[in-house]
Amino acid sequence: MPQPITLCFYRELNDFLAQDKRGREFSVDFSKARSVKDLIESIGIPHPEIDLIIINRDSSVTQSVDFSYQVLAGDHISVYPGLHSKPEDLSIENLPIAAERLHHNQHQPLAEIKFVLDVHLGKLAAYLRLLGFDTLYYNDCHDLELAELSASEQRLLLTCDLLLLMRKQVSYGYCVRNRQPKQQLLEILSHFDLTSKTRPFTRCMHCNGITKPVDKQLIESQLLVKTKKYYDEFFQCKSCKKIYWKGSHYQKLKKMIDNLDMIAE
Repeated sequence: MPQPITLCFYRELNDFLAQDKRGREFSVDFSKARSVKDLIESIGIPHPEIDLIIINRDSSVTQSVDFSYQVLAGDHISVYPGLHSKPEDLSIENLPIAAERLHHNQHQPLAEIKFVLDVHLGKLAAYLRLLGFDTLYYNDCHDLELAELSASEQRLLLTCDLLLLMRKQVSYGYCVRNRQPKQQLLEILSHFDLTSKTRPFTRCMHCNGITKPVDKQLIESQLLVKTKKYYDEFFQCKSCKKIYWKGSHYQKLKKMIDNLDMIAE
């Protein structure tokens, strides 16, 4: 009978595992020839979350491999989250292979962070737009469309759907752990180190278009009586033409953003 395969997952990859498998080695049967990507995703961990895969790390045949590596009976497989983008998360000198010999399975970070979100993350999409991030969201978009949109436009796919993240088209993706929208926002800002890159109130929360100042006289006929009376500074989305002003809703959103900044500090 073939020797079982031993696996160990590090850092936030343990979020995807049952409690009894977190932070420890565990074994699975060697049932068939398969790629290491197929094996890891069968356990429930999507490939966009994975960077380094080390085979037999404490032996004389240690190697760093890509997703196509064909698993052998008796292999000891160590799997790490993104290392090259956040070197402080995992001390590279603790790895048994020189840095220049490591094979990174994650792509280099995007030069510009742009998002596409699945149908369950509408509130998070609005919050990301509020902070100025280019964020696509459609409440009727199917999984294949989302995956292809992520690939064709080099957008980071945010979802809570592991099967969606496992689609082969997805290179840049992340599974949102929190379920409460404001906590989701904090999670994304922290994970991708985006706090210093926010540009609040520069995008339309409704359609993702760019907002710009607009002369009150040009939109006066569209305003309610009290809005027209008490406000003089207005902004309008260049795409959907939605009008914004610094009313009570603006003050609530600004307070929320200020609180985010305080938490980040």
